[in-house]
Amino acid sequence: MVRTMSLLRSAVRTARMIRHTPRLSDGLVPDASVLLDAPDDRLGPALVAAARGAYEGAASLLAATRVSAEWENRDRYVRRLSAFARSRDGWLADWLASAPRDPDALLLKAQLAVDRAWVSPAHAERLREVGPLIDAAARAESADPVPWRLALDHARGTHAPHGAFEALWEEAVRRSPHHYGCHVSALTYLSAQWYGSHRECFDFAERAAADSLPGSLVRALPARAAFTQLLAGEPATSVQRERIEAAADLAIEVSAGYAPGDPWPAEVRNLLAHVLVTRGRWRDALEQFRRIGPYATSFPWSSVTDDPLGQFLRARDGVRIEVACGIPLRGVRAGSGGHYA
Repeated sequence: MVRTMSLLRSAVRTARMIRHTPRLSDGLVPDASVLLDAPDDRLGPALVAAARGAYEGAASLLAATRVSAEWENRDRYVRRLSAFARSRDGWLADWLASAPRDPDALLLKAQLAVDRAWVSPAHAERLREVGPLIDAAARAESADPVPWRLALDHARGTHAPHGAFEALWEEAVRRSPHHYGCHVSALTYLSAQWYGSHRECFDFAERAAADSLPGSLVRALPARAAFTQLLAGEPATSVQRERIEAAADLAIEVSAGYAPGDPWPAEVRNLLAHVLVTRGRWRDALEQFRRIGPYATSFPWSSVTDDPLGQFLRARDGVRIEVACGIPLRGVRAGSGGHYA
């Protein structure tokens, strides 16, 4: 009898999957249209120019972010330009030779040095060597919080004590109190993986979210704390589970404030989708995959695989199947466009 019931449940699940899964593709871009870490309309031309060996596009882009105090964009663009320069840095060398005191070139030079040091087996020692480059970038533009985000990353890698880290944090928030990149760096330092605990990580994230501006991605910071705990694979207490669920709910609210397919919150939406999948919240996860559109991001999928795009697509397909299997065979209303009842 037990075997018969198990076979019956399996048959019903299969029938639901076959019937409903195709309809749940509505609102999801085709696999072939999904892009990994796609640049926006401003960054794209700068990367194309750099591929041709010209630095002027990157110089103009970063100068615009500095003059307009677009610190969030500046942080993202510096990271992406540095990622490109790790394998092709001739254009950056030309830029530095042409303008050795340019604050944008100095910032990119420091970011690249930090990125290269992190992948070294002796990363703590290598990071200590690049400290002067971060100092030079900070001196070149005193209002810029991005060098201080770099300093926070540098402090984590060089085993800086809490007191030294807090001093850097104060410098960062004095320049930009709600800077997302600096908050992520601080959260990582406070995580159980590094020098804090799951409780410290959540406390920091929840305070930052409560103090942040409406629409700020910092409001989704607790979802990042939830991710770090879920990634650790440790059993969660009932209080921790409540905090994880509340973090996901808040991030859903933040995501809803942006248009579907907007590249700006893409990484936060990818992170949220990962958390929701891990928690088995299939319908909520499917909605986030719809809102992500074509903008898959390496983080968080690269934390669990060397094939982040493949993992994104597999997770998305898996969510569709799970949602479909939860819909009764006659549970989709005619004319509903395939969305669950």
